[in-house]
Amino acid sequence: MKTVALTGELRSNLGSKSSRALRNEGKVPCVLYGGSELIHFFIYSPDFKNLVYTPNTYKVQLTIEGKKYQAILQDMQFHPVNEAIIHADFLLVDDKKQVTVSIPVKVTGNSPGVRSGGKLIQKVQRLKIKGLISNIPDSVDVNIDTLDLGQSIKIKQINIPNIDILDSKDNAIVTVKMTRNVVKEEAAPAKK
Repeated sequence: MKTVALTGELRSNLGSKSSRALRNEGKVPCVLYGGSELIHFFIYSPDFKNLVYTPNTYKVQLTIEGKKYQAILQDMQFHPVNEAIIHADFLLVDDKKQVTVSIPVKVTGNSPGVRSGGKLIQKVQRLKIKGLISNIPDSVDVNIDTLDLGQSIKIKQINIPNIDILDSKDNAIVTVKMTRNVVKEEAAPAKK
């Protein structure tokens, strides 16, 4: 799993008034939990760019007042109008404890069903998985080289070593749907 480094500073005051003041200065109030005590800190808003506005999932190397922590971004809150980040929760990661994360699905290969006129529909963009942080891959690759018209690849067909997939096993990840042109060609009688 790829890592992003973020630097934060401890918050001296807590509460909505001080949080509002931090946001007005371009800072995001944050909490790190999962350890013996909560750590309240802030990070400058532009520093979130490489962590949030990307399809990838990252482990976070947090540096707060000189101390280093391994964490994952657990939750974020956005302003309802301007979409600015207003709060972030980080979970402290232990190499011996399992974590739950959502990782992207990448479709690879060339489907015979698409080559014969079908339409590829990717129904699942991200998979929710659980496992040790050292076993979590950057993404799940789904190969569609054998996918023909009307066929699907379901979550139960995906195997990631030492990882539990938490999404429903019967959900289709990708499907090759028959288009109207393919249906017309099959229905039309052959000309002599």
